[in-house]
Amino acid sequence: MNKNDLVTVEIEDFSHDGAGIGKVNGYALFIKDAVIGDTVSARIMKIKSKYAFAKLEKVITPSSFRVTPECKFHRQCGGCQLQALSYEKQLEFKQNKVVNNLIRIGGFLSEHLENVIEPIIGMENAFRYRNKGMYPVGYDKAGALVTGFYAGRTHDIIANTDCLLGDERNKEILETVLLYMKKNHLNAYNEKTGAGLFRHILIRNSFYNADVMVCFVLNAKFSEDFPKQIEILLPHKQELCDSLSKIHGVSSIIVNFNSEQTNVIMGKKVCTVWGQDKITDKLYIRDTGRFITFKISPHSFYQVNPRQTEKLYALALEYAELSGDETVWDLYCGIGTISLFMAVYAKQVYGVEIIPEAVHDACQNAKENETKNIEFFIGKVEDVLPQKLSDENIHADIIIVDPPRKGCDSECINTMIKMKPKRIIYISCDSATLARDLRILCDNSYELKRFRVIDQFGQSVHVETICLLKLLEG
Repeated sequence: MNKNDLVTVEIEDFSHDGAGIGKVNGYALFIKDAVIGDTVSARIMKIKSKYAFAKLEKVITPSSFRVTPECKFHRQCGGCQLQALSYEKQLEFKQNKVVNNLIRIGGFLSEHLENVIEPIIGMENAFRYRNKGMYPVGYDKAGALVTGFYAGRTHDIIANTDCLLGDERNKEILETVLLYMKKNHLNAYNEKTGAGLFRHILIRNSFYNADVMVCFVLNAKFSEDFPKQIEILLPHKQELCDSLSKIHGVSSIIVNFNSEQTNVIMGKKVCTVWGQDKITDKLYIRDTGRFITFKISPHSFYQVNPRQTEKLYALALEYAELSGDETVWDLYCGIGTISLFMAVYAKQVYGVEIIPEAVHDACQNAKENETKNIEFFIGKVEDVLPQKLSDENIHADIIIVDPPRKGCDSECINTMIKMKPKRIIYISCDSATLARDLRILCDNSYELKRFRVIDQFGQSVHVETICLLKLLEG
């Protein structure tokens, strides 16, 4: 088999990133956009010793699980890897992905997992669910100013102002900004030269209040004389603000300054150009008749799928089994979303987060919700937790951990083991690092008692998992 060979292959399985897997004479091929059950024609692109990557050329016989994608850019864009797959099959793929990682990486027995797994929680509508969009600004091959999303594994922008995962208002906002840029001859940022002004456009939507924040990430250093600076950077600024403010819900227009030549999207400094500094959203606490309110800034970590987040947090409360006497530690707490849910039923809640702005928001959210049995600490979890354990001799009845994709730091896990909470609730957006961390905990006096997969990211390969671990007696 050689590069550029055209082969016919039946797709038998999926890879972890949603590529179809087929075999030719026992040789595995990974084919993006192929669906399990398809028979396809594919062109060999990259050859390894035991497998190869191939490009889908034609679907010869479509799978019974194949559906017509709603977005015409789905094959180019790196966001919706599974859009050609029926939603029921997407859920099956995601559940299998988590289970397989727990078996392969975590060393858990399939018989045990069958006894503790609960049915996957899908979405009522797997489109228009995202409350946040980050759109790079650049140029297409013809030199036209565009915004949209990066093509998979590239920094080539696919011009698309109406991502079907985002709010319908995003389209009008993006087109208004592009029109303003063209009219005022404002350039997009060039990653290679470091020149150009507009890097990204961040849009955040409030699910319950319909508020919208628009944030421009500009290639500029912040000046203390911000009002004068912004008039220079954004000529006829009021015209832009007037146009955006006419769009339903737009209540906040903000500038973020990032002059570094880096892949990090946002800089540290933000200034409000028009309207509010933050938008407000809320999440419903199941069976209580009350909501928790959150103030959200451009830097805030806030779950992108509010409807599924309410289900996730309801499960976290169920797993916590709170009676009102417990001390709860919420690690990687962000702006305090889970912390505030737990504080409704717990005696005391402590949250730990490395980002100072997030901790500030968390404290403000606690104040906004008149929650007094809660305290937040700034710092790395692996630094704060051991220090508090030794300095204040505090304990944890329950620890909730919701780490980034890389999972928990080893020192964090070691400290959790030393603290010996009765229950650990582990929420994960990466089932590979989840499996690794669960193995360590289960090798140190904990047992996996319940877990459930939740689809927070419909049409993509990403998936959320929540697990309950209990301390073994004796």
